[in-house]
Amino acid sequence: MNCISVIIPVYNTGRYLCDAIDSVLAQEVEDMEVICVNDGSTDDSLTILEDYAARDSRVRVFSQANQGQSVARNTGMQHAKGRYIYFMDSDDILKPDCFRRCLEVMREADYDFVFFDGDILCEQGPSNICWDYHRTAIYQEGTAYKGVELMHSLLDNYTHRAVPWLLFVKHDYIRRLGLTFYPGIIHEDELYTTLLTLQSDRIGCIKEAYVEHRVRANSTMTNHYSRRNVDCYLTVVDELMKWGQQHKDMLPLLRKYARYTLDKVFYTAHVLPLKQKIALARVMIQKKYTTFVSTKNWLRFLLK
Repeated sequence: MNCISVIIPVYNTGRYLCDAIDSVLAQEVEDMEVICVNDGSTDDSLTILEDYAARDSRVRVFSQANQGQSVARNTGMQHAKGRYIYFMDSDDILKPDCFRRCLEVMREADYDFVFFDGDILCEQGPSNICWDYHRTAIYQEGTAYKGVELMHSLLDNYTHRAVPWLLFVKHDYIRRLGLTFYPGIIHEDELYTTLLTLQSDRIGCIKEAYVEHRVRANSTMTNHYSRRNVDCYLTVVDELMKWGQQHKDMLPLLRKYARYTLDKVFYTAHVLPLKQKIALARVMIQKKYTTFVSTKNWLRFLLK
C-alpha cells in the first residue's frame, strides 16, 4: 500500500500541469501515488499526463468523458490505495516539505486530518481579490480539535474556507464516513469539507502555508456570477439540512453555516437580472431559507 494518494482532477490545465506535478514529485517523501484523472480535456493535458506516467511509476492516469470536478475526484478515490489522501488542484504548487510535515504530525497524534494555510498565486500578478487562505493563527499545533467546536470558531472568525487542498486526510476516516463529492454542481467543496469537519473529534493544525493556489481569469472562482452559482450553493445547504435531520444536535450549527454562506452568496448575486432575482426570492421563501440572508443584503440583492 502507498502511504499517500494524491488525487488531481485535470481539465484543460496543460499550461500549468508540469508545475503542479513537479511540485508533487519533488516532495520529501517517496512512498506515494499520484492519481491524475483527465476529465475530458480538449487541450494537451492528457499528452502531458501520459508522458509523466511513462517516466515515473508513481504517476497513474485515468481518463473519462467530462463530468466535472466532483466525479473526477470520486474516480480518483475509487483507485486510491494510500493510507492518506490529498486532493490537489491541477494548477496549484506545493512546497516540498508539505507531505513530510503532514505525515509527521498525523503519525504523532493520529488525527483524522490536519489543516494548514495557503497563499494566492495570481495568474497576472498582484490582484485585489479578497480571498484569504491563512486561518491557523489562532489555533495551536499539538491540539486535537473537535470538528463542531472548530467549525463554530471558523464561522465566528469569518475564516471558514471550504477547500480540500488545505487538508491532509486519513483515508480510513473518509471510508468510515462514506464521504464522496456531490456530482453535477460547482462549489461541491462546501458540502464535502463541512461534513468532513463536523464528524471528526481529532483535527490537527499545522501553522504553515504549504500551497500556492493559482487564481486564473477563467477559473470557477473568477467566472461571471450566474444563477447556477446560487442554485449550487442552495443544493449544498439542502443536503446539509437533510443530513441534519439525522443528526438533530447539529441543526443549530448547520443553520449558522447557512447564514454565513448564503448571506455572502446573495450579497454577490445582486448582479443577476431582476427576473432571476425574483425567481430566487421565491425559492428561498419555499425552502424557508429567507432568515439566512440579512435584511441589508436582501435589499442589496433585490434593489441594486
